[in-house]
Amino acid sequence: MSQQPSPSLPETPSSPSAAEMAALAAIDALVAPFNRGDAPGLVIGIARNGRLLYRRAVGMANLEMGVALTPTTRMRIASTSKHFTAMAVLLLAEDGLLSVDDAVQKYLPELPQLSANGPTLRHLLTHTSGWRGHDELWAIAHGLTFTHPGPGLPAMARQSELNFEPGTHMVYSNGGYFLLAKIVERVSGKSFNDFLKTRLFGPLGMPDTASVATDLDVVPGLAGLYVPAIGGGGWQRGMYPCELDGGGSLVSTLDDMLRWQAHMRSSEKTVGSAKSWALLSEPTTLSSGSKVTYGFGLARHPYRGVEIVHHAGAVLGAQSQMLSVPAHGLDIIVMVNGAAVAPSPLALKVVELLLGDVLQPPEVRPQASAFPSLVGHNYHAPSTGSVIGFSADAAGRLCMSWQASGGKPMHQGDGKLWLGLQDLPVNDLVLDAGDIDPQRAPDTLVLHEGGQPRRFERLDPAVPDAASLAEQLCGDYTSADLDATGRMTLVDGTLLFTVQGRHGQHACALTPLSADVMTLVSTDPVLSQMGKSILNVERKAGRVVGLRMDTLRTRNIHFARQEQRA
Repeated sequence: MSQQPSPSLPETPSSPSAAEMAALAAIDALVAPFNRGDAPGLVIGIARNGRLLYRRAVGMANLEMGVALTPTTRMRIASTSKHFTAMAVLLLAEDGLLSVDDAVQKYLPELPQLSANGPTLRHLLTHTSGWRGHDELWAIAHGLTFTHPGPGLPAMARQSELNFEPGTHMVYSNGGYFLLAKIVERVSGKSFNDFLKTRLFGPLGMPDTASVATDLDVVPGLAGLYVPAIGGGGWQRGMYPCELDGGGSLVSTLDDMLRWQAHMRSSEKTVGSAKSWALLSEPTTLSSGSKVTYGFGLARHPYRGVEIVHHAGAVLGAQSQMLSVPAHGLDIIVMVNGAAVAPSPLALKVVELLLGDVLQPPEVRPQASAFPSLVGHNYHAPSTGSVIGFSADAAGRLCMSWQASGGKPMHQGDGKLWLGLQDLPVNDLVLDAGDIDPQRAPDTLVLHEGGQPRRFERLDPAVPDAASLAEQLCGDYTSADLDATGRMTLVDGTLLFTVQGRHGQHACALTPLSADVMTLVSTDPVLSQMGKSILNVERKAGRVVGLRMDTLRTRNIHFARQEQRA
């Protein structure tokens, strides 16, 4: 293998064809609304077969100083960092210093043994470990209270149970990749950033890419992160509350990322074996035999007849999407520092504009009118506490929500209705369309979660009001896994559940779906936009003895009821 740095892409776009010129003009029109001097913006780069087609920055890098974004501005890429972490692990495997099938505790012995089935490093890489993530645990107990690096690993070591048995399901986890970064450090003897610079960024000629663990760090050339100010009008700084290493810590530039993508597609590897690079996007097989279109940090699946390889990322004030179409040599990188644009749909629009002549027609989603009996109903799985719900969007498409998250338009084919990894950060959720009577709401549904059947029961649309449940639920609770307490109160007719951690608190408002199943939404205006959670009530002889909380990525956080002292 050559050990020379990858050749640089030219900084000036090459002469495009007439069709490409028309596509690039359309891309310019998509980007133009964000070319403002009073708001954050985005950078976008496009290359095809090594030719730089498009390289543009719009909007501001620093609102306070009036500094505009440029194509060389460093940007947070958030979760697009994950496959870099995976590649670091694979390089250590090539060195013979570890195996991806080693137990995690071999390198992190402070973690308890919670399953005879692992987890292994492979489980962490594929989000199938079941281990609860440090960032989710922190947010549940502390909201957006900022912490310096340190509490993450102890929080994960405090857990007494897993979300699920390793290898049985896939639930996206920043915490799993945080553990992988710790393993890289312990095995290599280097800091995570130093290892990446020595083994990846240096050899590949990526001088502006680095791992930056917290948003407190001052980094030359790095764009500020911005979110809309609470109450509307103006901006405030985005700051991720806890450690980012491994799962979302990288900063990079348009040129560095296009260089990385070109190397990823190339048959000639400067670092790592072709086998290791292929593992980044090789589909994962769950214990049920069901496949997930996600490998070691990258997703790979068809889009309108062409195969795409991609990963998106988001933290407070930054979003990104890295997408390649290998068969057509097309590489796209979009990085945003607060502009009101979603990078993933923008990248797909670029694919459509540049490859429109080879794409299949857009997928037709099922209409809610074909399944009127489902719309407006919620279903609950007694065995797991999970909740699904059905609605129609503005286009009349049938949508399903999972764990009270926003409804997503469903897919239909081969007698099935489903949501996949492209829709939610979990394994496929599949219903048999033939089991659904379009005229009468089914009393039960069988949802296949990661290939495993789960029985869901329809919840009565007539729900109790919060005040009627207050006497049963109000009081004090404690959670050992969170190292936190909880208090349920009734305030102005609304049930509030406030979790008090050691360094902050987080309050959520409850909406009953039944006497024993409720949704939670944060009272924090930022966290409230990130979705809802589910609370299941535990009873013994009719009396409330505990609560179990489920978020989109964390399951069965237990709160034990505290007895009142006489």
